[in-house]
Amino acid sequence: MDQPTRTIPKPSVPPEDAPPSEGAPHPADALPPAAAAQDEPPQRRPKRAKPKLMDRIDAFVSRLSTKNNFWHRVCSLIWLPYAFKSGIQMKRLDGNTFRAVLPFRRFNRNWYNAMAGAALLGNSEIAGGSYVFGFAGADYTVVCKHLEYTFKRPCFGPAEYRITPREDIAALIATGKEFNITLDMEIVQLVPSYAKKEREKLKNKPKSERTLKERLGGREKRVGNCAATFHVTPKQHQKDKGRTYRA
Repeated sequence: MDQPTRTIPKPSVPPEDAPPSEGAPHPADALPPAAAAQDEPPQRRPKRAKPKLMDRIDAFVSRLSTKNNFWHRVCSLIWLPYAFKSGIQMKRLDGNTFRAVLPFRRFNRNWYNAMAGAALLGNSEIAGGSYVFGFAGADYTVVCKHLEYTFKRPCFGPAEYRITPREDIAALIATGKEFNITLDMEIVQLVPSYAKKEREKLKNKPKSERTLKERLGGREKRVGNCAATFHVTPKQHQKDKGRTYRA
């Protein structure tokens, strides 16, 4: 009796171009993560837009205006003619101390030979704005929002502005956002200090014959107080909102 022959089917091998069946793992999934990452093309970082010529010039002039008093005077002659004529001098003594002196010249005096109130008030904005701009730098715009001045007594000599911020200006700038900052300014009349020999001579001189500077001696007098609020905005923030910060 003949036995029936059995035929063993061969395992089917899918062609290379055939799509994988549902539920079957993709060959790329079988690769380790490191090998799969090498096969992916490297991602290019987006290129930063190069600043325009006018933006570079604006940043250069802004840095130059705070470099020293000479370049501040040159820039004031073009953009701040009142500050140029008044002759206000600004100097940073250290990282936290800022000094601004308004000279006792004819342009700043009134008809009875004292420092004009408009000169003291107007230069308060210039002194406070220069103080904030010295910290913020060329990437920010500084605008005065509120200015309040209290007159104490007449000023018969050079006036010095002593500035103290109410907030931490370095921390506000570090946020990179727009902010308001308030400055308290004490305006003091500067008088010449006399040597010991000259002071002894003044003791024997009648008071009626002494000049104003001799009567004041080396004493300082507070002639006013000022509170100024400035709004500081990053120039990039203005660009993103479509504002124009430069005419």
